[in-house]
Amino acid sequence: MSVAALRKVEVEYAGRGRALGPFDLTVGQGEIVALVGPSGCGKSTALRLLAGLEGPTRGEVLRAPGRGETAVVFQAPTLAPWLSARANTALPLELAGVRKAEAAARAEAALARVGLAGAADARPAQLSGGMAMRVSLARALVTEPRLLLLDEPFAALDEITRRALADDVLALWAQSKPAIVFVTHNVEEAAYMASRVVVMTRGPGRAAGEAAVAGPLPRPPGFRTTAAFRETAEAVSSLLAEGMAA
Repeated sequence: MSVAALRKVEVEYAGRGRALGPFDLTVGQGEIVALVGPSGCGKSTALRLLAGLEGPTRGEVLRAPGRGETAVVFQAPTLAPWLSARANTALPLELAGVRKAEAAARAEAALARVGLAGAADARPAQLSGGMAMRVSLARALVTEPRLLLLDEPFAALDEITRRALADDVLALWAQSKPAIVFVTHNVEEAAYMASRVVVMTRGPGRAAGEAAVAGPLPRPPGFRTTAAFRETAEAVSSLLAEGMAA
């Protein structure tokens, strides 16, 4: 069963021409899909279409209906600086009409899920980059979405923090199994986190090909050293080279 789909979508901007497409993508229930491609190919545009933040010039977007069914985590944590971690996390619930006390309790539970049980009262300025991204993840997960969209959420973080957060996202996924689509420039990150990697051509982005990633999710220790991981990373790199030449 699909949670979201893009069918022959194209996006054009005035003065810039076509930025995406035609592009097709179907996301199954509980599936983790990575979008990889050169800069400017339209990866983030595809994600915005799935999020309902903009519409296609041509084609069709099918997405999980209803408030709270889709959540987005951007590259920057986009936290309100005057609110605590608890209040930032509770915000989407309060906007949906959930009572303040219940929203706060659910927010604290979400923060505990991402390892921030002791930081509920901290303001964003008091948090490290990795902690702020964890709050952003908690805010996205607090509504129990069917579709979670991640737009290069680890790009500004150091490699150790990136790897730790990748494992955290997979552990969180294992609890409720939302479908996840995430954009990344990092081939190894895509091969590690996704069950399927979709590679896009240079802009206007189209599908250059895709690679399935063998192995269990979440990933076991040492997965990055396995032959399956290395073979997938090399296959994605080859498709990326073909896409850049297309």
